[in-house]
Amino acid sequence: MIAIDFFCGGGGMTRGLIDAGINVLAGIDSNPHCRETYEKNNKNTYLASDICKLTPQDLLDRFPQLINSDEVLLVGCAPCQPFSILRREEFDEEGNAIPHESVNLLVEFGRFVQALRPAHILVENVPGLRGKGQDVLDNFKRMLNTEGYLYDEKIIYAKDYGVPQNRRRYVLIASRIFQPRIPGSQYGKDLLPYKTVRETIKKYPSIKAGEENESYANHKAANLKPILQKRISATPHDGGSRTDWPEDLVLNCHKEFKGHTDVYGRMKWDEPSPTLTVKCFSLSNGRFGHPEQDRAISLREAAALQTFPDDYIFYGSMQEIGRQIGNAVPVLLAKVLGEYILNSIN
Repeated sequence: MIAIDFFCGGGGMTRGLIDAGINVLAGIDSNPHCRETYEKNNKNTYLASDICKLTPQDLLDRFPQLINSDEVLLVGCAPCQPFSILRREEFDEEGNAIPHESVNLLVEFGRFVQALRPAHILVENVPGLRGKGQDVLDNFKRMLNTEGYLYDEKIIYAKDYGVPQNRRRYVLIASRIFQPRIPGSQYGKDLLPYKTVRETIKKYPSIKAGEENESYANHKAANLKPILQKRISATPHDGGSRTDWPEDLVLNCHKEFKGHTDVYGRMKWDEPSPTLTVKCFSLSNGRFGHPEQDRAISLREAAALQTFPDDYIFYGSMQEIGRQIGNAVPVLLAKVLGEYILNSIN
């Protein structure tokens, strides 16, 4: 089977599909900063292109084996910002919501499905695609029906498939060869025990905020201002939060507001981690504190929680690498989905 990975980013989906035994011909993404990470780790083509400006013929000219093949998989994990519960709506002067620039990327992906008619399609996104993005999703599914695809869709937890992270995602698998069924959970109650933070990141050498240990690539932690260093030091190990701080360390905005208690919190050793975001290396942007060291998790630790192998090296600034890691499809989840498609047609 051959595949094209649209919106590939740093390559989490691509690496998972490769691990499953699928030949990924190329990844496509509009962010040129992902190229070095993607190409050096996956040894295949990175097309830095805006999908809205790319045509199916452009792909066919480069990969003629794509047309009407029963061995082609197209993957579309469009940027999730338009449908994320974390996104704040923006409004015009008349009070109308301003659509996010990425809102129609699933529709653009649908153009390639219609033109190339791949045997199989895989879509992954935030659960909000079934909420804020319902109109976009409905249009995409109508297209699948018109083109004769069978499909299944489900909101899943990545931890149910061996990912040490409480990541909730929407998955759709479509095929014109077989009737898909989203793979069932492999981990959880009465199944295998969930993978935990401890068994995922305990092995990495101890470092301080702002330090890097080069025995593992990207094992670098963000620096902390003195006040943040005091706050993480005052946060109890193994799951403590800002609610445990003495009064003099509490932010003014939190003295009356009791919500968002994950912010500045530590992860728990023996549970899956919270959902990683593009700011997963930042103490002030979620429960991204190390369970016992006085710092946020390192980029390497974040990558491990996304099930990237240790030899998968990320390139760019700390912010760019955080974006590549936080936006990625967990490698192991991608592998499970790829193996399911291969096994179904075999």
